[in-house]
Amino acid sequence: MSLKTRAILVVVIGVVMGLSLSLGGGLLSDRKPLSKQELAWEQAQLLAEVMASIKHDYVEPVDDAELLDSAIRGMVGDLDPHSEFLNANEYRSIRNSTSGSYTGVGIEVAEINDAIRVISPIAGSPAARSGIRSGDELVAVNGESLGGERLKETLTRLRGQVGSRITLSVLRDEEVIDHEMRRQVIRIASVHKELLSPSYGYVRVNQFSDNTAHELSLAIDELQDDNGEMLDGVVLDLRNNPGGVLDSAVEVSDLFLDSGVIVSADGRTIASRFTRSAHRGDILDGAKLAVLVNSGSASASEIVAGALQDHNRATIVGSQTFGKGLVQTVMPLSRGRAIKLTTSRYFTPSGDSIHEVGIQPDVVVEESPGYPDLSLAGVLDREADAQLAEALQQLQPRTVMHSKAQ
Repeated sequence: MSLKTRAILVVVIGVVMGLSLSLGGGLLSDRKPLSKQELAWEQAQLLAEVMASIKHDYVEPVDDAELLDSAIRGMVGDLDPHSEFLNANEYRSIRNSTSGSYTGVGIEVAEINDAIRVISPIAGSPAARSGIRSGDELVAVNGESLGGERLKETLTRLRGQVGSRITLSVLRDEEVIDHEMRRQVIRIASVHKELLSPSYGYVRVNQFSDNTAHELSLAIDELQDDNGEMLDGVVLDLRNNPGGVLDSAVEVSDLFLDSGVIVSADGRTIASRFTRSAHRGDILDGAKLAVLVNSGSASASEIVAGALQDHNRATIVGSQTFGKGLVQTVMPLSRGRAIKLTTSRYFTPSGDSIHEVGIQPDVVVEESPGYPDLSLAGVLDREADAQLAEALQQLQPRTVMHSKAQ
């Protein structure tokens, strides 16, 4: 083992032992068996042995920092599927995704059948101006093939400094086309709106960022202006919305509620135990609301659906939601790094945990093939999209049948 590796391991072991002693220091004063400390020492020694074996015998040379980085990722990632260690680039990316803006080329992409495909270019973005189209397969960035690269790595390569040049190669009709452009600040719209018919509006939220509640409020105001009067009903589409910022979900729920608990959470620390409640003021002034959900609706989407369902403010239409009832907190570390750590379990106003259970819609309608469209600006089709058709039906006035007196 090199002196450098040995020095790193001594520091690691020291840190592990130091943390263990600080957590169980009361045991030392009584001179009782130090089982916890002994276990910590054994595990630290095991880490040292594994690192030494890898450094000496692995088929390719491995950098010390790379090994320790992997060890940290494994330690955090093994806690649950939602906790993870973030390097500086990953932390920057997650901050951008929740702030509603980032520096890049402006395309929605998805991993479909092991290929990275363009869902849609964002209007006015470098990608849109260069001629990239929905359906194009992204095959290379700056001349380097994506190969078997996953979506997360591809998104990292698309982002960079404002004004920096980038070339995207896309496969279209069996022809590879190169598109050169410069990166710019991209404002991410999280809300799409449309007037379905006189007096009925449609708003789709594809993620919950810091600006979502403001965007949604503006969208509903614009729909009411287009309608010329207050709307009689709105469809809020949360299908395939994976979640986002918890406070944003609370703010969106608050737009439609006058009072009551929106969500509560319980964890081990004071900061992880909280209750969020609604404030007076319903943006629809009591007009009917239908919420569309499916198995892709998770986390913050489920907070909104659960709050509106429990307060009988909306009819939930679609299929059972994903079932993610855990809250993650992003904790900054040194050198621009961070950990995203599960810190709470959250509960709907009725006190239910939906983790690994999901929310059961009031009206169950299975998805139609091809719907919902993955693009934020996807074209609506009230006939082909059975869930949307049912949601709109739920907003219509009900005919009351009276029996005739004999």
